[in-house]
Amino acid sequence: MPYLVRCRPETLDGLARLRASGWKVAIITNGTADNQRGKIQQTGLATAVDAYALSGVEGIRKPDVGLFEIAARRCGTALADGGWMVGDHLVADVGVGRSAGLRTIWIDRGTWPEHDQTADHVVTDVLQAMEILLQHR
Repeated sequence: MPYLVRCRPETLDGLARLRASGWKVAIITNGTADNQRGKIQQTGLATAVDAYALSGVEGIRKPDVGLFEIAARRCGTALADGGWMVGDHLVADVGVGRSAGLRTIWIDRGTWPEHDQTADHVVTDVLQAMEILLQHR
């Protein structure tokens, strides 16, 4: 599976812009350690972010806020310092991000048509989310 995953060059460029502007960027994801780590390495994300927290490594899964705490700590910060969660899952990303005290951006892929969202911003592509973050730095 990891060898089938690609990351668009413009996404990697956007991550570089975020980090250059002072953002700390982490990946928080559920899945097995070998699969998720392989995807992060295969796509170039391993060097494009500051940290990552994988449920298969940490032994906890989203929507547990603990995974968010690990990622924040690895970025040299704490959830209490604030920040943002960008994700496409209303419960495991947006809901938990809000519970953790973070502002949220929901990437709406049309998979939650009957659910109300409570995200601070709604976009359809991660590049739009990055532009919002760059405006809030």
